[in-house]
Amino acid sequence: MSTFIETLKNRRSIYQIGKNVTLTNEEIETLIKEAVKESPSAFNSQSSRAVILFGESSQKVWDIVLGELEPLTPPDVFEATKEKIASFAAGHGTILFYEDQAVVQHLQEQFALYKDNFPIWSEQSTGIAQHSVWVALSEAGLGATIQHYNPLIDEKVAELFEIPETWKLTGQMPFGSKEAEAAPKEYMADTDRFKTFA
Repeated sequence: MSTFIETLKNRRSIYQIGKNVTLTNEEIETLIKEAVKESPSAFNSQSSRAVILFGESSQKVWDIVLGELEPLTPPDVFEATKEKIASFAAGHGTILFYEDQAVVQHLQEQFALYKDNFPIWSEQSTGIAQHSVWVALSEAGLGATIQHYNPLIDEKVAELFEIPETWKLTGQMPFGSKEAEAAPKEYMADTDRFKTFA
């Protein structure tokens, strides 16, 4: 088995994360930047953006999430919601993934024939960027998950971190030290998932 496939297998959703990280913030920042920069995008649009948060800045995101969820969550289940959000906040940092809609719109104008495809390709670009970062963090020994509290938190997060108006939030990735391993992964049958012809 190739080293690359093993690396992919080791990338899992790690829900119990902590702050016991040996890498410096600068090393983590470089890792994230390089992973995003090397992620492919349609027409080399490079539409993906990332906001990298550590410490108090990361905590503020999860405070916003909790604040937005509380009035929408039945009181009898809010405690469980609170614990879930606290598990994300317990990490070393959070990455906010965005797609720059100005880039998408420019491409729609420049290549009208593919106008309807560019928003789809943008979603694919952010998925690839998120996966690249996730794998890179995993290879560095860090645990992470991808969360989607957008668009619920978009406005307050954008105001807090002075996010450009054209940036669309696509996901939040809390990360940190692995405080517990992921459960075994189950795979559906290959016969239901793949077809090969020669």
